[in-house]
Amino acid sequence: MSSNQLDKKSEAWSALFSEPMSELVKRYTASVGFDQRLWAADIEGSLAHAEMLAAQAIIGAQDLADIRRGMATIREEIESGRFAWKLELEDVHLNIEARLTQLVGDAGKRLHTGRSRNDQVATDVRLWLRGEIDGLSTLLADMQRALLGVAEKHADTVMPGFTHMQVAQPVSFAHHLLAYVEMFARDAERLADVRRRVNRLPLGAAALAGTSYALDRERVARTLGFEGVCQNSLDAVSDRDFALEFAGFASIVMIHVSRLAEEIVLWMSQNFGFIDLADRYCTGSSIMPQKRNPDVAELARGKSGRVVGHLMGLITLMKGQPLTYNKDNQEDKEPLFDTVDTVRDTLRIMAEMVEGIIVKPEAMQRAALKGYATATDLADYLAKKGVPFRDAHEVVAHVVKAALQQGKDLAELPLATLQGFHAAIGGDVYAVLSLQGSLNARNVLGGTAPAQVRAQIARHRARLQSVG
Repeated sequence: MSSNQLDKKSEAWSALFSEPMSELVKRYTASVGFDQRLWAADIEGSLAHAEMLAAQAIIGAQDLADIRRGMATIREEIESGRFAWKLELEDVHLNIEARLTQLVGDAGKRLHTGRSRNDQVATDVRLWLRGEIDGLSTLLADMQRALLGVAEKHADTVMPGFTHMQVAQPVSFAHHLLAYVEMFARDAERLADVRRRVNRLPLGAAALAGTSYALDRERVARTLGFEGVCQNSLDAVSDRDFALEFAGFASIVMIHVSRLAEEIVLWMSQNFGFIDLADRYCTGSSIMPQKRNPDVAELARGKSGRVVGHLMGLITLMKGQPLTYNKDNQEDKEPLFDTVDTVRDTLRIMAEMVEGIIVKPEAMQRAALKGYATATDLADYLAKKGVPFRDAHEVVAHVVKAALQQGKDLAELPLATLQGFHAAIGGDVYAVLSLQGSLNARNVLGGTAPAQVRAQIARHRARLQSVG
């Protein structure tokens, strides 16, 4: 069948079929509307495959030259927006192959020797995802740098640390932000680990059983920058665990984003007043002119559910599939594509928003003074004086109760009053009861003391120098 006949018939299948596909089935089964974003990976994989076929003397040198010439034309057409994507050709792969055959004739038909769409699509998705992973790695580094930029200015800024959303102990605002740096650093480690398993070549597995042609799969892997070759042809074409693993990473990073976004929303509210955001990251109200709503943070928080939902969808997609390839796997792309887009856009806008945070140290300090945040410091003070900690804990509970009744902070209670609860309390207790004293006392690795916080900032800065 000539290329013109193929185009007129609008079918990519063999002469086995006695009637054309219905228009409804064409629309239902087509994926070209969304998988055309794989075009660059498809061309890259096809060129590597063609080069290997020529090196193995499976196709001729002129065929290779024609394929290269045709693919260069197709690339230019797609980049300029002149490529005619056709629904009847179903997907990105058949669209490119049909156009190549139009341009170069029989050489285009020979390109598919030794491969199937099953291993071709698995290769394209891995190639595309690998590139996206590299971009996300850079964005994760940018997110960490944005947090570090704010933290560097606020190692000495005191805020209340919370448990159960109750004031617990004073912490440095920088220390609080560094908790998110640690989270995103682990996300980057996870992503690098995912990349290694994404970066394995399925091409050469053909439909499911391998091929009778003498392919050099290792050569193709080297050409495409893959770290290894999928070792079992059945597994190569059928599993999408690399996509599941990426979606798992994406869900975790978006949960971390959501937690940070939730705190930004709380901190900006009038009840907290810890920070403000630049106007460009806020919106107003249609009826309340006084409102400045943190919509970007709220939407980032909301989009975490979208990404987690995609993970659940992909897991459900795979759970009932027998070996090997099934058409179900066409449904892996839209959730995977949307996951990448959502994580990429969210990291970018969150990093920009964090860089512009305006911190209000006075409000943080006032809040830290409200909840008797130095009560644990008083208990530790007594323990260091030889009082068993459980006894010290009980003493401090009575001190806090008295302070509550008098409407005073612990540091405002007279020394005589404090000594009435335990004779071990001396005049040096007030250094312990101050917010800054509480911070400075926690000068242990991982602690909130400003000296430790600055050391952690320097460590993170050095770690990120080689990233992105």
